[in-house]
Amino acid sequence: MATSFIDSYHGRVALSMPTAAAVTAPRTDLDLAAALTKVSPKAQARAKATATDFEAMFLNSMFSQMTSGMKGEGPFGDTPGTGVWRSMLTEQYSKNFAKAGGVGISNDVFRTLILQQAGSSSGANGKA
Repeated sequence: MATSFIDSYHGRVALSMPTAAAVTAPRTDLDLAAALTKVSPKAQARAKATATDFEAMFLNSMFSQMTSGMKGEGPFGDTPGTGVWRSMLTEQYSKNFAKAGGVGISNDVFRTLILQQAGSSSGANGKA
């Protein structure tokens, strides 16, 4: 298989795919790492739980919308009690999905909470 080239500043530079290590290596979030040193482990655990609960609430809303138009027989049938059962089912789906890693919303919420807490704690320490 021939190597592709691109003309860059009148020179020829080979195009190559990134190595597997470069693709799978996680990026270090230096802001988050610094903020985690300023926030207590107990506050970090609360922030993580809050972020997971927020993602579960979001997923519950999405799952509820996804299943609201289902008609037919079985667990998603169209009987009077189905709505209550379906809401409990989607709630459990969303909680389990969020605990298993979800879709990534909780990571961003956790990061935001920690950065805010670290900023407020350093601001409080700076004023005292």
